[in-house]
Amino acid sequence: MSTATVGNEEEVRDETLENDAEPVKKEGTMSRILNASANPPSIDDVIEGKVIGIEKSSVYIDIPPFGTGIIYGREYINARDIIKKINVGDSVAGKVVSLSNKDGYIEISLKEARQALIWSEAEDAIRDKKIFELPIQEANKGGLILAWQGISGFLPASQLKTEHYPRVADGDKERILEELKKLVGQKISVAIIGASPKEGKLIFSEKNPEQKNKDYIIGKYALGDEVMGEITGMVDFGVFVKLEEGLEGLVHISEIDWALVESPKLLFHIGEKVKVKIIEIKEGKISLSIKALKENPWKEAEKKYKKDDVVEGVVIKFNKHGALASIEEGIAGLVHISEFGSDQVLHDKLELGKNYKFKISMFDAKEQKMTLSYIDPSKKE
Repeated sequence: MSTATVGNEEEVRDETLENDAEPVKKEGTMSRILNASANPPSIDDVIEGKVIGIEKSSVYIDIPPFGTGIIYGREYINARDIIKKINVGDSVAGKVVSLSNKDGYIEISLKEARQALIWSEAEDAIRDKKIFELPIQEANKGGLILAWQGISGFLPASQLKTEHYPRVADGDKERILEELKKLVGQKISVAIIGASPKEGKLIFSEKNPEQKNKDYIIGKYALGDEVMGEITGMVDFGVFVKLEEGLEGLVHISEIDWALVESPKLLFHIGEKVKVKIIEIKEGKISLSIKALKENPWKEAEKKYKKDDVVEGVVIKFNKHGALASIEEGIAGLVHISEFGSDQVLHDKLELGKNYKFKISMFDAKEQKMTLSYIDPSKKE
């Protein structure tokens, strides 16, 4: 084949069409053909035709009855990767960028046509709820970055499944980012839930598009319900329990037991079945309790203890306010640091895990609060 340029259209047509037809060369001629034909193409239309010639920097496409299309210049450069894969005789789709150039050809963009077709496919995928397995490319504080058909898309953290959702206390953005970064490189199954051709963006979701409506699911439950669930996650501030597919609730660490819980991970394991009580339903979230299913020890304690009673307790924890001492299972009170003057004196007087005598300085069973005063054996009454 000749190495004719765009300007040598007669040579190109002679070689590619074998004198089958005369090339359309003049702008006026092309305009008359387009105007006289029914439904001629318009700018931005995606049209289809057969490749009739491939040159060093041009591709010619037959578009009957409207004439010949050409891909050249910037459009040729932009579509080089696509052009490498096509041959004479192949049918290709192109987007019209000019109805008649100086040589009378309809200028076509393969790259833009491909993009247009991809966005059309994206809309079909949203409608059909198609699932794609895509690798995670990047992570940011809001979610993950994935790509489909060369288009970058965003997967918000809120659209992650339970097993991938970053379980971070107090919504710490830096820690959320650390957890999300652990997913980079992994492949996950996602659906396209949003497409914006103008912005060139896609929105993905890992959640099952066929999942029942969450509001409907939550509507099946009421405050006070006692249900069985499965532990799906454990964090410093509690455990996540799945009540059914599409609905998960949190048992905060303060709702695990009446006694002090240092770490939920020491008490449970993933997949364990537990019975929980629903204590709050708010803004699409369910709060659960395990301790609410157990007898409240403060009810019995109210009958046994009162202010000024001398009791024996074991030191179970230190915090910035002082020491926490338990006088029986589930009943603990604060020994305030102000009694000792400094943190150092507090630790000199009290040791973790050891028993001491205390005087109850405040006891409120209804509020489940108690404060204790250390009785120093070295001091006489």
